[in-house]
Amino acid sequence: MKQKELFEKVIEYFSEAMPIAETELEYTDPYELIVAVILSAQCTDKRVNMITPKFYEAFPNASSLAAAEQDQVRELIKSCSYPNNKAKHLLGMARMLEEEFKGVVPDTMEELQKLPGVGRKTANVILSVAFQKPAMAVDTHVFRVAARIGLTSGAKNPYETEMQLIKHIPEEKIPLAHHWLILHGRYVCTARNPKCDKCGIAPICHFVNKKKKP
Repeated sequence: MKQKELFEKVIEYFSEAMPIAETELEYTDPYELIVAVILSAQCTDKRVNMITPKFYEAFPNASSLAAAEQDQVRELIKSCSYPNNKAKHLLGMARMLEEEFKGVVPDTMEELQKLPGVGRKTANVILSVAFQKPAMAVDTHVFRVAARIGLTSGAKNPYETEMQLIKHIPEEKIPLAHHWLILHGRYVCTARNPKCDKCGIAPICHFVNKKKKP
């Protein structure tokens, strides 16, 4: 099957099987989303969602967070991974928002990546989820699932995966496709023991077809 046809079939499948696909992080505005995404690094969305209600209550905006002490922030996020680093990043992010962006989360890749704790993946999540821009964030799920299905080939890092995916996915589908691949990787195409017998993509999946070969 040619690459173009594979993409078309995968998009067709998810469009029917998962017409609504959204982040599982809980937030109400771009500021809360950027906080949640920074906290989510190497941490489950479930854990982040347990932390953020009290965090948002204590620091409802960039201004209140920028005025906080690192120990205050760390105390609220201590149950997530790497609380010291994340507290530092959150404070740095909030202070830069206040100093350079008047407390408003920017909506460009270049400006977002200036913020402490915000790399390309996080910036893409913000652009896609908060601003509905055609940005493809590549986390471990997307990287693994795209390669397994055969959507990407030889991609050595998230950036190469991102470039291969956006080349073949229609622009208007990119924000949805990001969530399709994440959720598929989280619940079906898991890192260990993928549920291939329950997967609707199995008939066209490179990983499955490779296993069938003698």
